Amino acid sequence: MSESARADARQRDEASEASGAASAPPTAASFAELGLPAELLRALDEHGVTVPFPIQAAALPNALAGRDVLGRGRTGSGKTLAFGLGMLARTAGRRAQPKEPLALVLVPTRELAQQIGEALTPYVEALRLRLATVVGGVSIGRQAAVLRDGAEIVVATPGRLHDLIESKGCRLGRVRIAVLDEADQMCDMGFLPQVTELLDQVRPDGQRMLFSATLDRDVDELVQRYLRDPAVHSVDPSSSAVSAIEHHVFVVHGPDRYAVTTEIAARDGRVLLFLDTKHGVDQLTRHLRASGVAAAALHSGKSQPQRTRTLAQFKNGQVTALVATNVAARGLHIDDLDLVVNVDPATDPKDYLHRAGRTARAGRSGTVVTLVLSGQRRETSQVMTDADVAPTVTKVRSGEAELSRITGARTPSGKLLDGGPSVPRPKNHNAPFRGLGSTKDTQGGAGGRPSRKSSEARKLAEARKAARVRRGG
Repeated sequence: MSESARADARQRDEASEASGAASAPPTAASFAELGLPAELLRALDEHGVTVPFPIQAAALPNALAGRDVLGRGRTGSGKTLAFGLGMLARTAGRRAQPKEPLALVLVPTRELAQQIGEALTPYVEALRLRLATVVGGVSIGRQAAVLRDGAEIVVATPGRLHDLIESKGCRLGRVRIAVLDEADQMCDMGFLPQVTELLDQVRPDGQRMLFSATLDRDVDELVQRYLRDPAVHSVDPSSSAVSAIEHHVFVVHGPDRYAVTTEIAARDGRVLLFLDTKHGVDQLTRHLRASGVAAAALHSGKSQPQRTRTLAQFKNGQVTALVATNVAARGLHIDDLDLVVNVDPATDPKDYLHRAGRTARAGRSGTVVTLVLSGQRRETSQVMTDADVAPTVTKVRSGEAELSRITGARTPSGKLLDGGPSVPRPKNHNAPFRGLGSTKDTQGGAGGRPSRKSSEARKLAEARKAARVRRGG
């Protein structure tokens, strides 16, 4: 799209927003005022969901009326029920034919698809509907079998749904409600051709709802091509969730970076740590487990069963430190997660805000910490400015009281969790942390080239080798 075309699209979108805001029905103060089916109201009450979030109160009247909806903003504001309840209420009482769903939700990642499926399941069951989650990394045969049995609602990633359609396992001609969630990320990940191909197959007279953090470039094309006079709502939680987040930048000395990260990860409570590469994630995870921290890795190089199991363990507390690439930056909802650490600073303001959005969800508070070396301060400061964030900047070293006060950092036990002898905790004069690969992780992309082993990694390998010799292995 040319620059002038993008400008025209933005002007049309602004005009649509103005008309949408003017004609939107009044918002509701409770779910009972929205005209939802009694079965949904009972299910909401049973799960303690009684007062709608602002986006739900604003968007549900439009969704229930069958109007197209355009939502802007970051995750964590209650979008799933905003589109989900309306979609389910309008599908209630209908029955899908084999392989022919009636409603479709497209999302960029497996984790987000599974999370939406889990969030909607109680309400799907209350209405006696059937839901299928269609994602890569698991058996396509089992998913095809579920669709053959009939599913009114399908939550899918574009690639796997495309494969099922190609193999005659699914048809979209009866889909009358189509939702795109995190549309900007789908475009960033190269899914735009598949998304348009899928949307071209659904009923042309159906309802469409699109949610995205930004509406630039390819997302503009989706809005202009598929949404008709949409009701526009802001789902940006900047006035609530973001204000409940404390943003910190820790300036660390290179050789001390490993120790600072380890002490933060050893805190009493869960923490989500972001790195740029799969190799960096794996190396830091090994080090943390060797130091006595219940850490686990999450990135696109893991199988879907591994990723699902790791997230379940993080949610139930078996894993206290989740080390991840940006695959965990969207669509990951963990109750009471109050600390996110950017071990590798985000280089894009959208990435920073989505990482930060894993905490302070559903009205709670949280802290986001970014570790930077002196040479990274200027670039990180610009990212923060672009993200409209004003962090507190502090120089820290491992073992300092200020580090513990902000993050709860403490000395790790040093007990190796994976068997074998424990290894000494790294001292401040050790070599700098070199767990950062050279290629950023993408969904299904290749990992970074391994960097030179640190002295600690060599010590760990030698200790494990000695343990095997003693066991006769």
